[in-house]
Amino acid sequence: MKKTLILLFSLFLLSSPSVNAEDISDFQIEGISIGDSLLDYMTEEEILKEIERNKDLFVYLKEPNKYAEVYLFKDSPTYNFVAFIINNKGTNNYITNKNEKYTILSIRGQIPYIENFNGCIQKRQEIVLELSRMFSIVNKDEWVQEHNLDPSGNSIIDAIEMLLDSGESLVLHCSNWEETFRNKNNYSEGLSISIDSVETSEWMSDYK
Repeated sequence: MKKTLILLFSLFLLSSPSVNAEDISDFQIEGISIGDSLLDYMTEEEILKEIERNKDLFVYLKEPNKYAEVYLFKDSPTYNFVAFIINNKGTNNYITNKNEKYTILSIRGQIPYIENFNGCIQKRQEIVLELSRMFSIVNKDEWVQEHNLDPSGNSIIDAIEMLLDSGESLVLHCSNWEETFRNKNNYSEGLSISIDSVETSEWMSDYK
């Protein structure tokens, strides 16, 4: 049975919190797992529009367009959006299986904490404790850095990354945008929880 990652009120609820997970694909955010086809949740037209809209999000990486991030905005009591990373293959590439073309390689949900950075950090710590009970963690890194998209240097990410023995990673970060920059770009801020495959983890760590 799939186990769902959800936050409800002040508790992080998982269906079997005392059992270590063996396969990251067994876990879901908003009912969606790594390995699913994005076509099960969005139309191809919607996906392609999102790829075009977000084409400059990873300009700070060595291969910024190797993969693409697609956002799905939906009514949810927990997340203000769910985002996915998929292979960025051109529409002219002939692929017989569209499901393969749009396989979800990374999934991220964001819980809004607008102007409440301390609240974000507190919730993150609660979730990290629960995840540490569920997964076999081989390494945990913590860091704070300026966000690459804000040239002022006044926007930060405070992150914890947990590496699993399978090679996948769980990343929980609190974003705190400089307010003028955030409002100008209509960005949200808060707690992002992501489940990343090996390949997307390596890609997102390969800065210019």
